[in-house]
Amino acid sequence: MKTNQIKHVLVAVDYDPTAQMVAEQGYSLAKSMGAEVTLLHVITDPTYYASTEFSPILGIGGYIETAQIQLDTVDGLRNAAQHFLDKTKRHLDDTNIHTVVNEGDIAETILETAKEMNADVIVLGSRTQKWLENILAGSVTEDVMKQTQVPLFTIPIK
Repeated sequence: MKTNQIKHVLVAVDYDPTAQMVAEQGYSLAKSMGAEVTLLHVITDPTYYASTEFSPILGIGGYIETAQIQLDTVDGLRNAAQHFLDKTKRHLDDTNIHTVVNEGDIAETILETAKEMNADVIVLGSRTQKWLENILAGSVTEDVMKQTQVPLFTIPIK
């Protein structure tokens, strides 16, 4: 039986505080196999980021300085996302980590990016949601799992 060598791990993170754990676990998985690591953040509907009830612009160890970043434009969101990924990269202390910020539907964009980068594994966090939230909002992890041809490594987060 032939085994496939894992050469590239794509770690998709959002701005949730648990993203640190997802990044650490994905990085650990990749390094244990001598694989390359790419951190990905997908920018989705800009109104999500402008919510007054919930600010999704978080970073490793807490909120980033949002006063200097415009969140009302795609370029501003892209800059905030890149800042977040750079902070995550510094936290993991590895200058060889690649970072990518893409835009679109989260699940579709994760899958497209994995295909473009020839990722051997996709790492995602999976929140346990209440059944009503899952019915109304769905789950990115579930959507990726239904459509992927690439192995998926999920990190349970609560």
